[in-house]
Amino acid sequence: MKLKDTKDAVGCVLCHDITRIIKDVEKGPVFRKGHVIKEEDIPVLLSVGKEHIYVWEKDEGMLHEDEGAEILRRLCQGGRFEDAYGENGEKKVFNHMSASLPKEGKIELCAEEDGLLKINGKGLYTVNSFGQMMIATRHGNTAVKKGDKLCGTRIIPLVIEKEKMEKMEELLREQTDEPLVKLMPFKKKKYAVINTGSEVFKGRIKDSFTPVLIEKMNEFGAELTDHAVCDDDSDAVTEKINEFLKNGADIVLCTGGMSVDPDDRTPLAIKNTGARIVTYGAPVLPGAMFMLAYTAEGKAVMGLPGCVMYAKRTIFDLVLPRIMADDEVKAEELYAMGEGGLCLNCPVCTYPNCGFGKH
Repeated sequence: MKLKDTKDAVGCVLCHDITRIIKDVEKGPVFRKGHVIKEEDIPVLLSVGKEHIYVWEKDEGMLHEDEGAEILRRLCQGGRFEDAYGENGEKKVFNHMSASLPKEGKIELCAEEDGLLKINGKGLYTVNSFGQMMIATRHGNTAVKKGDKLCGTRIIPLVIEKEKMEKMEELLREQTDEPLVKLMPFKKKKYAVINTGSEVFKGRIKDSFTPVLIEKMNEFGAELTDHAVCDDDSDAVTEKINEFLKNGADIVLCTGGMSVDPDDRTPLAIKNTGARIVTYGAPVLPGAMFMLAYTAEGKAVMGLPGCVMYAKRTIFDLVLPRIMADDEVKAEELYAMGEGGLCLNCPVCTYPNCGFGKH
């Protein structure tokens, strides 16, 4: 910290907030700690009685908080400074995201498209474990809308050692060459629905499942191309799955018939299509009897338990955003959902963000 004549302080960094008080009009900081003094700031500083001010001395081994924040922004979003900002400082869309300008050591990223948010958790931990710097994100593997805030980066002190930032970047490069935050836009997909069960097939009860699925799929702009109701006949269900896939469906949703009851044949029907079974069963409630399979072409076939029909959010809502973004779901990822896999059906979700979605 150094005492400086205000008239000679252009380019220097303020060590503390500068407060302006105008009776009955204003009381607050006219410049914040960390502000880089410009020529036009000098008259303002003099007008509030600051003929001398404390500033940070420029040190080639230190980075200003905004410089450090830009490094964190690049690690999150990817790209250079000019990829994220125009010549006049306006934001630019890069990797489907936009970045705020650095302010007080903080930059925020926002979604510029609806999509699936992916977070590199290991890399995120590496950055945050260094101290004096931080990145906070939303939960990964969740659906986000255009305009949603995705993450915030911040340098904690006013200045940070350049060497420390370089060591952090070097360690991060050893782990990954991918940005820490990734937004995968949703694809325009076609889907088909197959209702199973003699009670619906024989008209004993009304199909209440399909309207629920249509509403959920409409959230992603998906198009319903085929629909069928089948008896508890695995061969008939298998035939319909293959028919709908051949007709161009990217996703086939089979409803009901997922339990161990002898009349429930949906899992066998999906298996008999030859699709690769990822899982039959998931450590998530509601939705333990969920089934997921992929065809050789990467199309998804799902067996949905009855809870999807009446529960607001289930395993289906956790998996669907990934299916819509062509992000392959692996068995080990489903197994890991056991922690946090119990929906408490809260009237309103609370911080940090319910893994089950909006409710």
